[in-house]
Amino acid sequence: MLHHKHHLTYCTNIHAGESWQDIKKSLKEYLPSIKKDLELDAPLGIGLRLSGEAGKKLANQEQLDEFKAWLISENLYVFTMNGFPYGGFHHQVVKDDVHKPDWTTSERLRYTLQLFDILAELLPDGMDGGISTSPLSYKYWHKTDAETQKAFDESNKNILKVVAHLYKIEQQTGKILHLDIEPEPDGLIENTPEVIDYFNNWLLPKGIPYLEKELGISDAQAEAAIRKHIQLCYDVCHYAVGYEEPSEVFLKMKEEGIGIGKIQISAALKAQLPENPADRKEIEKEFSPFVESTYLHQVVALTKDKTLLHYNDLPPALADIGNTEVTEWRTHFHVPVFLEKYSKLYSTQEDIKKVLEYIKLEEVTNHLEVETYTWEVLPKDIRLDLKDSIVRELKWVKETLDK
Repeated sequence: MLHHKHHLTYCTNIHAGESWQDIKKSLKEYLPSIKKDLELDAPLGIGLRLSGEAGKKLANQEQLDEFKAWLISENLYVFTMNGFPYGGFHHQVVKDDVHKPDWTTSERLRYTLQLFDILAELLPDGMDGGISTSPLSYKYWHKTDAETQKAFDESNKNILKVVAHLYKIEQQTGKILHLDIEPEPDGLIENTPEVIDYFNNWLLPKGIPYLEKELGISDAQAEAAIRKHIQLCYDVCHYAVGYEEPSEVFLKMKEEGIGIGKIQISAALKAQLPENPADRKEIEKEFSPFVESTYLHQVVALTKDKTLLHYNDLPPALADIGNTEVTEWRTHFHVPVFLEKYSKLYSTQEDIKKVLEYIKLEEVTNHLEVETYTWEVLPKDIRLDLKDSIVRELKWVKETLDK
């Protein structure tokens, strides 16, 4: 839906299903009903998530034409897609496999190009379209500096092939599409300095000569193409877990000339850790129900000297709960955006409010996507009806923007 000049939607990775048949069934079950509950006469946008399997099926022109006809009949449109999780995302152990295949592989490249070809067909005229993607790879898979540099090099070559593809799409159709790299804890790119380092030391210096040769364009045109077609997906949860202030990130990106293609509206869990051991035990009990086997829930701890301590999942952090040098925990567990407090734990909802306040005053991006995909693994006492939860989240964002 268009609200305060922003296209606001939710990410359909919330719905289980990897085949196009299952995804289509979920869309038909939920989207018209959600639109009705939002009392929308205007079109409602979709943040579409397709697995590798579903993408191959929908790329068939007959399937695509059928889907386009359904979108028109229901007054729906697709303007953004989630191209991060390639394979199974529900009812199985995902953990660090969410990064597979990573950007060092031809599978990730083929998948992403296919998604862009689909989006180019679905995107209404006059809109830009974006696809969020993995932060290249998972940091812990690369054990040495040499392995890390190789991962950057191989990933960068594939990313640049995407730029060339999107440049050609724009020349042929006039549609502007962008790949939105999504930093997250323990990704090969996980914070603002690493985004800037990637752009300045890999993407631009390697990409400009590549695109000159590949597309027959000038230095200036090559740089403009990179900056137009490779942008940032700002996931509020991920940046909050890294203790980064939204306004500082947005200003830094603007200074560096790095575009923000999409903001994913999401909240993490956090808690202050008291000195008293008995009180810490209470905090441990509060976090324990959030230990589950499907997703990674990285923890970033703030220490007394303001340095950050990283745990690659919630159980290793809980094993170190007695570390009195630590004063605060933030964990990568997407909780409902309308949830400010859960017993003795808090959400990073305040960061969402800061983001929404900022974008009312400054132009950042017009793509807003609520992304709470963890409903099935939330503790039962905060697990609500799925459709009602989606509607409640979208209404909360609208009301917060209206204030």
